[in-house]
Amino acid sequence: MRKVAIYGKGGIGKSTTTQNTVAGLAEMGKNVMVIGCDPKADSTRLLLGGLQQKTVLDTLREEGEEVELEDIIKEGYRKTRCTESGGPEPGVGCAGRGIITSVNLLEQLGAFDDEWDLDYVFYDVLGDVVCGGFAMPIRDGKAEEIYIVCSGEMMAMYAANNICKGILKYADTGGVRLGGLICNSRNVDNERQMIEELAKKIGTQMIHFVPRNNFVQRAEINRKTVIEYDPSHEQADEYRALAQKIHDNKMFVIPKPLEIEELEALLIEFGIAN
Repeated sequence: MRKVAIYGKGGIGKSTTTQNTVAGLAEMGKNVMVIGCDPKADSTRLLLGGLQQKTVLDTLREEGEEVELEDIIKEGYRKTRCTESGGPEPGVGCAGRGIITSVNLLEQLGAFDDEWDLDYVFYDVLGDVVCGGFAMPIRDGKAEEIYIVCSGEMMAMYAANNICKGILKYADTGGVRLGGLICNSRNVDNERQMIEELAKKIGTQMIHFVPRNNFVQRAEINRKTVIEYDPSHEQADEYRALAQKIHDNKMFVIPKPLEIEELEALLIEFGIAN
């Protein structure tokens, strides 16, 4: 079973990229589980046809400790297993604790046991937060390979570099490794070349360049992944390609984060700061 975590700047399209990639893996016949680690609980809705899934924390609050797996895991597209950790009531408590509670409960209930024959577990993690509960997939060895969704925008690259610092910190104790950068294009000038250069400097790869296409939003409006909504669309093939590259990936590294001056120099070199 491969344990994967997807990180990236808030609003970069991380959850959309995750769900479309998972759809590609499921289409390949892989048995995949998705754990949403965002209090908004929107990491699985496209796989579930728009269903607002009751979160683990909501279930615990309403039903107490007597919780069964079927109460917190729903079956989505091509039998993907979907669960959302959720968060505390607004203004109360730490959302990161919700991830710790949820993942521990899933383990206790046997969600990862051999009987489920899982090929992949995906953690879709909130933004670029690599502290507290949000660092759990990196810190505690829950995830073994990390992919960072970014773009050629300055703050997206800054966030990617910051996440690499978190991976570096826990690489020895947790055994986590970086599998690559996923460029979710924003049509920035020289974007592909810039992310390829960023990956090179960090010591990793740009595993795939996902072109910007408004069809992704059309599929989301219809509460589906692109692959489910229109399997013949060119954007569906992009997500299939990304899924295949992740499946075939053998390049897992301890990243070498840049100093801020190096990152700014890269931005200037490719014209973003001009």
